[in-house]
Amino acid sequence: MPKNWKTKLIHSDARVPEGFHSLSTPVYRGSTVLFANASSVNDGWDQYEIGYAYGLYGTPTVLELATRVCELEGGFRTIIAPGGQAAISLLNLALLKAGDHILIPESIYTPNRKFASLVLRRFGVEVGHYPPEAGAGISKLLRPNTRLVWCESPGSITMEVQDIPAIAEAAHRAGALVVLDNTWAAGVYFDAFAHGVDITLQALTKYIGGHSDLLLGSITVRDPKLYERIGDTQQLVGCGVSPDECSLALRGMKTLAVRLQTMEASARALAEWLATLPEVERVLHPALPSCPGHELWKRDFSGSAGVFSVVFAQSLTKEQVIRFVDALQLFKIGYSWGGVTSLAVAYDFHGIPNRPNYGARIVRLNIGLEDVADLRADLEQALKAAK
Repeated sequence: MPKNWKTKLIHSDARVPEGFHSLSTPVYRGSTVLFANASSVNDGWDQYEIGYAYGLYGTPTVLELATRVCELEGGFRTIIAPGGQAAISLLNLALLKAGDHILIPESIYTPNRKFASLVLRRFGVEVGHYPPEAGAGISKLLRPNTRLVWCESPGSITMEVQDIPAIAEAAHRAGALVVLDNTWAAGVYFDAFAHGVDITLQALTKYIGGHSDLLLGSITVRDPKLYERIGDTQQLVGCGVSPDECSLALRGMKTLAVRLQTMEASARALAEWLATLPEVERVLHPALPSCPGHELWKRDFSGSAGVFSVVFAQSLTKEQVIRFVDALQLFKIGYSWGGVTSLAVAYDFHGIPNRPNYGARIVRLNIGLEDVADLRADLEQALKAAK
């Protein structure tokens, strides 16, 4: 039927040629999904089973990223969240209820710890902590109502490598699920499911994104029932993601291997050099014997990443450590990691219970893609400035 030009702005008859094929995944944006007829309308969230229903549950761009992350990790399904912390929160909300008990390692990502203590406890979930080196000894802390055992290996900042198979065996005997934050290994240097983990989590913001310009997280499961529980919760919480962000992550995946390879080589070279300096007490890099759990890293991991920490000698004051970080020129100061730019952040462990006695002498480094000789020179001049 003939249409006014105003209507044509919305209902156009214009057509373009079909058959365009590109090396890049198209960015499908949309909230409303069109159905063929009234009887086919369905508000189910599992679009692998029912087809596309609503943009909140993922456009083809989002689902491609989920499928490719799942393929790398060897799981059944992956759900994409708006960030790593969103993935952590979604997982806890989906699997826990009042009266349940969870165990969290002392070395875990601080916002994960805070969500448990400030939010989960408010809803009646009991929260316990365990030393990251516990291994099979975690069985002493498991209760009849323990539902989740969180792991993060290596641990945030202090880089302890956990005995995941031993923890998983003990947890499964007690009827608990094991969740691993596998971000440091980028989901590829540690095969979580082969080592007994039930659910893996990544901050895709880090290595898969790779350029410090997106926020995304992923949850990967190997049990279809867990996928249903998490998907049901994601639908009701409204935890949708941007297809534009997912497109950037898909782009980042193409260069993940070469970026990891370069970052690993540079990080190990710098870590080994730093370990020889009189100003350094120890280097917390899983590939070095000075790192807690180094033997477990050799047994379980296929590589190392570009993030490690340096503990300075006790002769250095907090002011000198701060001066060292401030004097860095190539290393920038900022949270997060996994991008192409090297970063440095100083921490103060004073007053934090059950953490190593590093005081204010610990600095976490993210090694980017700069020339390793230039990075070493930057660290050298900053050490001179600190003293």
